[in-house]
Amino acid sequence: MNKDNALVVFQDKKIRRKQHNGEWYFSVVDVVAALTESPDAKDYWYRLKKRELESGGVELSTFCRQLKLLSSDGKYYSTDCANTESMFRIIQSIPSPKAEPFKLWLARVGYERVQEIENPELAQDRVKKYYEMKGYPKEWVEKRLRGVAIRQELTDEWKKRSVDEHKEFAILTNEITKATFGKTVQEYKEFKGLEKKNQALRDHMTDWEMILTMIGEKATTDITVAKDSQGFDQCKESAQKGGRIAENTRKELEKETGKSVVSGSNFVEIKKTRSIVEKRR
Repeated sequence: MNKDNALVVFQDKKIRRKQHNGEWYFSVVDVVAALTESPDAKDYWYRLKKRELESGGVELSTFCRQLKLLSSDGKYYSTDCANTESMFRIIQSIPSPKAEPFKLWLARVGYERVQEIENPELAQDRVKKYYEMKGYPKEWVEKRLRGVAIRQELTDEWKKRSVDEHKEFAILTNEITKATFGKTVQEYKEFKGLEKKNQALRDHMTDWEMILTMIGEKATTDITVAKDSQGFDQCKESAQKGGRIAENTRKELEKETGKSVVSGSNFVEIKKTRSIVEKRR
């Protein structure tokens, strides 16, 4: 399982999933590929639905919900997805010796979300372990998780205010980042030498970069609520104001320390620096 839970793995087969209404939805095509090893899982799924209907069965599509999942080309497409219960029904129509072990696997990974809803600390503990296994220091991880909570609070407000999650969240985030640091997210990633698309900028930030990011996003949330910003344009204004508050903090700090907060260091370099400091102690 990767750190953001967008993928889970069954017998070396990657299966995309997405949280929707408090539960996991899995890509049906990915499940078909894992169970059948068909060279064309999409065609297999199409023929399976057709065969089931023609034999007097049910329309399997009724068990699915269209959700946007990340494709291999880096774009998001509407994809047939099913929750744990519905996926069990779909699997019944797939003749495969892997069906039973897959059901056990599916029950386990689906139940993880239920446990985390009842006890959110389980999710936080799991994320902590992932970061610590990658070599991040505990103090850094605590800040990163706090940043996640603040980010979630902000995106929740955007959702309430008719901001499009797939198109406009990234634009508003860029407004905050550019105001705070003078760079868009992509410019900042390039500045830090991050070349892979799946490298998250925040995973390569220094302590102060993370703190200022939190200030910018928390300020944006509070301004958005105070002004009751509605829709993209008003939320954009609030994002720019929140970013400027973080910018002012950054400039004051840089004035007093004589050092730039905007750092070209990425996690690999940060890790090396911390290692050297620890050895000297």
